Amino acid sequence: MNAKPADKETNPGERIAKVIARAGLASRRDAERMIEAGRITVDGTIITSPALNVTADNTITVDGKPLPQAERVRLWSYHKPKGLVTTHRDPEGRPTVFDALPKNLPRLMSIGRLDINSEGLLLLTNDGDIARKLELPKTGWIRRYRVRVHGRVDPKQLKSLEKGVTIDKVRYGPIRAVLDQQQGANAWLTVSLQEGKNREVRRVMEHLGFSVNRLIRIAYGPFQLGKLERGRVKEVPKKIIAEQIGSLK
Repeated sequence: MNAKPADKETNPGERIAKVIARAGLASRRDAERMIEAGRITVDGTIITSPALNVTADNTITVDGKPLPQAERVRLWSYHKPKGLVTTHRDPEGRPTVFDALPKNLPRLMSIGRLDINSEGLLLLTNDGDIARKLELPKTGWIRRYRVRVHGRVDPKQLKSLEKGVTIDKVRYGPIRAVLDQQQGANAWLTVSLQEGKNREVRRVMEHLGFSVNRLIRIAYGPFQLGKLERGRVKEVPKKIIAEQIGSLK
């Protein structure tokens, strides 16, 4: 017997896009696009709006196939090399992170992104809802990078970033940047920030007059790149997931 969508007063359920994301088929944003494209049915009826709450009693299909049962949250650390884009499909045909992963892994989503010329720690998960939550600045997780720039760095310039900066009408939050070493015409910095907007480190450094010639993410919140070799992926133990992100489920 097919049930009606959840009654918000008696059983609020969860937004359908969130349920699809938790099943590991897509991020919540991509799930909303699938809904708008008419690819989702609830109890035999095609839906076109994500403004719908459902419960376990509802029958949900995606492209005519039953929605898989949600698996437990799993998380992987991946040492992304340069030259890969962080997307499942690239319109320009460039190699992607997901093409490079071992074929025995489930369908994964990245938590945030690293651009094609950046490297280092990229977290991957099978849970689209968790991916979205861990990307949000409100988690309080700090992204930390080792950055090599071309130019002679004045620590006073770096200090000015601690109050945030506006570039081309885009506001970037507080950034902590420390000069580690000046090597001739290049300098190594450690840069820590919370927001992680698109190409944030590169744009801020360019605003200060420096070009970035290497960018390595070494930490994302409590997770560290450590000695993970370039191109390698390792699963995070269940105990650590429970300790670090259990409260976000």
